[in-house]
Amino acid sequence: MDSAWLAALQAHYNWQLSLLTMVAIFALTWAGGWIVQIVPTIRAATRRNADAYAEKMAKPNYAANQRWNRKWSGVFLAVIFLGIIPFCVTWDQQPLWRVVRDMVVILMFYDFIYYLTHRFLFHNGGWFDGPLMWMHAVHHRQHNPCRWDSSYIHPLEVAMGLGLYVFTIGLFAWAWGPFNFLTIVVTWFAFTSINLHNHNLWESDRFPFRYLNYLSVMHHNHHARFTGGNYATISLLYDWMFGTLDYGDAPRKAIKGRKGV
Repeated sequence: MDSAWLAALQAHYNWQLSLLTMVAIFALTWAGGWIVQIVPTIRAATRRNADAYAEKMAKPNYAANQRWNRKWSGVFLAVIFLGIIPFCVTWDQQPLWRVVRDMVVILMFYDFIYYLTHRFLFHNGGWFDGPLMWMHAVHHRQHNPCRWDSSYIHPLEVAMGLGLYVFTIGLFAWAWGPFNFLTIVVTWFAFTSINLHNHNLWESDRFPFRYLNYLSVMHHNHHARFTGGNYATISLLYDWMFGTLDYGDAPRKAIKGRKGV
């Protein structure tokens, strides 16, 4: 029985494809970041954020946090792509409709559970009195964040953010079967890219950049006062649905345990 179980486990463990998926994610991120620089507006925003990041990195505490999170991110990625994704990815071709459906469901379900986590655990959303406010307060030390402040967070929050995405992948892979590797590549790229952009110092409000400006402005509203709104990260759909949109007029809330972080 044990040997049969082990054989079945090994049959579903595709570590080669999992590592290829990780390489593809990094390649897409690098290539995408390089290609979009041909757009003057994006190129100007990149310089603006790079200058702000360089100024912040000159501060020892800020630089130490970034180094710490780079180290722990490597550990988390090793666990994810060697211990979890191999069971959730397949070479098998899948219909285009399923690939698109899977991408939408993964991103929107992830955003829903992130919304709940962000609202009720990281902030005082009205039910649990924000039990992890002390941890999220590290991230909110940046009142006017730049792009790379998305990674200025407590290491436990790094684990939680990645864990919510991987939980989503694992849950639906268990329910529906493994995903085509492109599904994981694109959804991973999307959720990291959108999170980075939300923290961007962004100035262009003209077409076709209006929505990008809106996302950035709304997340900066969230950072400026540790507000009670704009909790989602992929879109603001759930904030709209549950009445937590903040256009910059929400009152500032206290950050409990900030001195102890």
